[in-house]
Amino acid sequence: MRASWLLVAFLFLGAAHAIDAERLDDPALQQRFERLTHELRCLVCQNETIADSNATLAADLRREVRQMLMAGKSDVEIRAFLTERYGDFVLYRPPVTPRTWLLWAAPALLLLGGALVATLIIRRRARVGRADPAALDEEPHNP
Repeated sequence: MRASWLLVAFLFLGAAHAIDAERLDDPALQQRFERLTHELRCLVCQNETIADSNATLAADLRREVRQMLMAGKSDVEIRAFLTERYGDFVLYRPPVTPRTWLLWAAPALLLLGGALVATLIIRRRARVGRADPAALDEEPHNP
């Protein structure tokens, strides 16, 4: 039992050490690093940022972002490099461009489509109810 607790503690210490290894000496660079890694999507997990993901690709992307920051690249240059390499999907907030209009418009289109379907169903039921009120109370019969 004691050995299993030691193993668990060792694993947690290793994970904490890995996170500390990513810290940059310059606080301003560290802040930029954290902001950027929270804006970039893990391409493996897809619902996590590269800052939150434990995937190998996320670790590679964090390392790449860190190296670019230390090389003096701006945030815009880093985002441009990653979107050129992985597409707009790597960004949690993709830009509004002709390529992404459907992505941005999809929620509104789905809402309008649902409202249209609901309106058609309500009107049809109202029309049937006015023509034959008893038809609304009957159970549909399945053959």
